[in-house]
Amino acid sequence: MVTMFQALGDSTRLQILYALMHHTLCVRDLAILVGVSESAVSHQLRLLRDRRLVRQCRSGNIIYYSLDDEHLAVLFREAEYHADHVYQNLPPHPYTG
Repeated sequence: MVTMFQALGDSTRLQILYALMHHTLCVRDLAILVGVSESAVSHQLRLLRDRRLVRQCRSGNIIYYSLDDEHLAVLFREAEYHADHVYQNLPPHPYTG
């Protein structure tokens, strides 16, 4: 769990993962969306692949990336709910552990 959260602690990787939550994309498209070089995106994707957060699929000469499973999308939605909760200064939910 620590290595996964460490991977999520970088804004570039987070932007890549968030983009992949919505679409399967290649390195070039991710570089344009995130606003960094293709080399930087490739480096971050290698790290994310090593942690099994993304997977790749080749189509001809192009490699496309997607999230490795649906758990990351669920985690992102929960983080968005939490951020919205904090932003609106709402009282905490009772813990149901």
